[in-house]
Amino acid sequence: MSYIVFFTLLLLITLLGVYVVIENNRKKAREAQKKIFNARLKEVTDNFKAKTAEYVDAKILRPKYAPKINAIVGNFFVVQAHTEANLNQLEKISEQFTRVVGTELGKSRITGNKDQLAEQLQYFVAELPSSGIAYNKDFYHEILPALIALIKTSDVPLDTLNNDEDAEHENGTEEQNNDTGDGENRRVEQQMTAARQRLTTS
Repeated sequence: MSYIVFFTLLLLITLLGVYVVIENNRKKAREAQKKIFNARLKEVTDNFKAKTAEYVDAKILRPKYAPKINAIVGNFFVVQAHTEANLNQLEKISEQFTRVVGTELGKSRITGNKDQLAEQLQYFVAELPSSGIAYNKDFYHEILPALIALIKTSDVPLDTLNNDEDAEHENGTEEQNNDTGDGENRRVEQQMTAARQRLTTS
């Protein structure tokens, strides 16, 4: 009888030891995943803020607007869960913004018209939410992409890089581009309006 009790206790101690080891391994795995997640989040945030500083240096963004731009990444997880899918969305939307502004900055250097881009970014900042709680899923999936699209302008014609050869032709092309751009802007504005209505009714 004493042998049965002894082996039973030994078995229970062994099982307890195995359970403790497994739980420790799971805990270490969760901590490792959390470190990787935080490292990715820090990289996205740091890169985005560095780009914002570049826009200030390039004089297309006023210094007082930089914190509002940086709130795009700073407020992402205010009301959203720390999940892989959400982090992927943050990486996607921050890259979309910096890519569009970078492209527009390149165009402005060609045309010599940085003031227009500065004005577009000023309007962009004015449309950003004033409270952290408004930086929710609908904002990042619906409103923000529409706002970013409004920053875009028509492509710079190749004629701009050369001497003017045919003024009338250029004027006609410009009018056509403006018509196309206006149609695109109307479409984007309609999308943004619809997204805002969904936000107010939700």
